[in-house]
This record gives sequence, structure tokens and C-alpha cells, in this order.
Amino acid sequence: MLVSAKDMLTKAKAGHYAVGQFNINNLEWTKAVLLTAQENNSPVILGVSEGAGKYMGGYKTVVGMVNGMLEELNITVPVALHLDHGSYEGALKTIEAGFSSVMFDGSHYPIEENIAKTTELVKICADKGLSLEAEVGSIGGEEDGVVGTGECADPNECKLIADLGVTMLAAGIGNIHGKYPDNWAGLSFETLDAIQKLTGDMPLVLHGGTGIPDEMIAKAISLGVAKINVNTECQWAFAGATRKFIEEGKDLQGKNFDPRKLLAPGYEAIKATVKEKMELFGSVNKA
Repeated sequence: MLVSAKDMLTKAKAGHYAVGQFNINNLEWTKAVLLTAQENNSPVILGVSEGAGKYMGGYKTVVGMVNGMLEELNITVPVALHLDHGSYEGALKTIEAGFSSVMFDGSHYPIEENIAKTTELVKICADKGLSLEAEVGSIGGEEDGVVGTGECADPNECKLIADLGVTMLAAGIGNIHGKYPDNWAGLSFETLDAIQKLTGDMPLVLHGGTGIPDEMIAKAISLGVAKINVNTECQWAFAGATRKFIEEGKDLQGKNFDPRKLLAPGYEAIKATVKEKMELFGSVNKA
């Protein structure tokens, strides 16, 4: 059964580790992430962007697939199904479809509007027992057409949003979605520290987990980050393994053109990447 991300993140923050949010893109992705979480006895958050939801045939399709797998694959670790970078309308649609957690990204609105829309969603999510993630200060890079440069959030604005009663807070600290540029200045731990001091026990979220050096990840966790989002790295792993299989001509052998065989190396590569991240974040055996 899907659960809200609240308990797993409260425990992670108190225990100084982080739970990974791994974005899913199709059946292989979902199965790989769920089985890896089960094998490593780790809580996990499945992230679905609005674009990925559309690609997979709609939010109800995603909910049906995930719920079916939880039952048929005997997944007993805590699993949250979370809307990633949702619009206000997207948040309402995923709540209706049966997601257990949503992110409302109001970071591109003026702070007053971000507060007003987040306040509405806090009420709705509280009534239904769902977890809610809010965002302050844009995360750099591109996500579903929204391009940000990786600015740092204002800690006082973070406190305003945290005080509304959200479950977790994503704050820009110089992090970027996708590949980090060569001239990237690194994470602003000064900003993170200031945000944590003002928001107290609130679990903080680090977006753009791909490509941040391990020691920076460890430091971010020590400063209150309890949820780290990974997407690009799994995509690279999947694409790389698939490319190798085809370049070596293996798809031409026997019945390897069968998608179950053709996509198997990519699927295994996702599993290996997720396991590595769970070990890095410290969530193994924390279910």
C-alpha cells in the first residue's frame, strides 16, 4: 500500500540519512526501483513528473501499475508515489488519481501567490493524509520546459512556506537538474545552514542529485537534507547499457529483439544505480 512520505522523511532527518526519490519513466523503471528498495530494505519515493505521467498514459495508469506491483511483487518497504514539480492543477489531478504525495512547485510565482496556492494544498493534503513538498528559489537546469539557473533561496521565504504546514521543503542552494556545467560553483552550504536554522525539524529536499560529488551529498545530509532526487543518472545508466547491447550486436542474436531481452541490460543498470545511491544516502536497512 502506498504511504505518505512524512514518516520516512521525519525518521531520515532524525537519523541523519536521506531517502532517495527516483523518477520513474515506464514499467522497467518502476519495477527496477521497487525491487531494489525491497532487496535493500530501504524506504523509497517514486517520482513522476507531469511529462512522465502523460507519457505513461495518465496518472491513473501510473497509480494502477504501481499498486499492482506493490501487491504482485510483495513489496513491503514503505513506498510513496510523488508528483515531481507539479503545477497547482497537476497536484489536484494526481491527488484525485491516488498519488500518496505531491510537490507543488510555486517557485516561479511571486512569494505571495506561492504562499496562497501552497496554503490551499496544505489543507487538501492534510484532509487526505498525503505529504506535500513545496519549493522556494528555483532549481537550475531544465525540468519539463522550466529552466532555472540554480539560484539560492531566501531563508526567510523558506521559513514562510515551511510555517504553512508543508511536509518537506525544496530550496534552491545552487543545485541543477541534469548535467552540471564545468563552471558550476558547487552547493551553497551557507544557504542550506541558514534555511535549516530557520525551519528546524522540516525535512529538506535536494533536487538535481545527479552529478553532485559524494562528499557534498554527505555534507548536505548532515545539514538537514532528508530527501534527494535522482533522475538523470538512471537515464544515463539505462541508455548506456542499451547502447552497449546494441553496438555489440547482441540484439541480432537469437530472440534478443524481444523487448524483455532488449531492455534487460538497461533495467539491470537502473537497479545498480539505485542501489549505489541508497548506500550513499544511508537508507539501506532503514525500512
